[in-house]
Amino acid sequence: MSNRIAESELIINNRGAIYHLNCRPEEIASTIITVGDPGRVKEVSKYFDRIDYKNEHREFISHTGYIGKKKLTCVSTGIGPDNIDIVLNELDALVNINFDTRTINEELRSLNIIRLGTSGSLQKDIPVDSFVAGTHGLGLDNMINFYRTQSNDADIQLIQAFNTHTQLHSGNIAPYIFMASVQLLKHFTNNFHQGITVTCPGFYAPQGRILRLGLAYPQLIDQLTSFQFGTHRITNFEMETSAIYGLGTALGHHCLSLNAIVANRITKEFSADGGLAVENLIKHALEIIATELADN
Repeated sequence: MSNRIAESELIINNRGAIYHLNCRPEEIASTIITVGDPGRVKEVSKYFDRIDYKNEHREFISHTGYIGKKKLTCVSTGIGPDNIDIVLNELDALVNINFDTRTINEELRSLNIIRLGTSGSLQKDIPVDSFVAGTHGLGLDNMINFYRTQSNDADIQLIQAFNTHTQLHSGNIAPYIFMASVQLLKHFTNNFHQGITVTCPGFYAPQGRILRLGLAYPQLIDQLTSFQFGTHRITNFEMETSAIYGLGTALGHHCLSLNAIVANRITKEFSADGGLAVENLIKHALEIIATELADN
């Protein structure tokens, strides 16, 4: 039997739910949709035929229900890699840790975890209101560096080329990269651009924006846009994908990040109706998820 996990490490509340998500194991599906905005959960679940569970704690709201025979959970993460650290670990605990004995299950389960988010384009030919499926999550956020993980040879070559191109690793940043689940990605080709999604640890300077403070990395946008390695290029950036891919891969889950482009940082355009762009992404993604994706 594996070692018992202490109360201080795995926090379970009085109703037997994990602390931050406030969910019990039976209250989540094996296909998870993550959204950043807590208000977006209901914009996803309004397409469910029925909702069986609604849970809420702080910025973490979850709805679990069905579209036809497909069981789905939509959960809000809030913004940033630190929140992804909470959500991914707690989702994994819900399916792979026995809450009664506080031990890891002998037989581990894999979840499908699909992010529906908003993002900024880093290429002129990827316009506002279009969709991007991230083939890789490239992290500038450092979160995954606190974990023992193993990268495959292709990802190692890709990050080495990125470091050579940008030299970001010679400063205070330790970039990392993980692939999306090929099992999920193959379903999102029609009407989706595909490329590397970069994850930043903030919205302003980490994404090259200047208000009152100057930038430590003033060439960041140009370096990201101009990076190319074989057929790979950076298509967009946001604040969650690399943490989802990194933790998801390490924990044995299938992860994919789908983003509606609401800004193009090259043409300096912003979507006239970002809400509509997200709504279109939700409808298009749910149709594919409900009809094409098999549970693990």
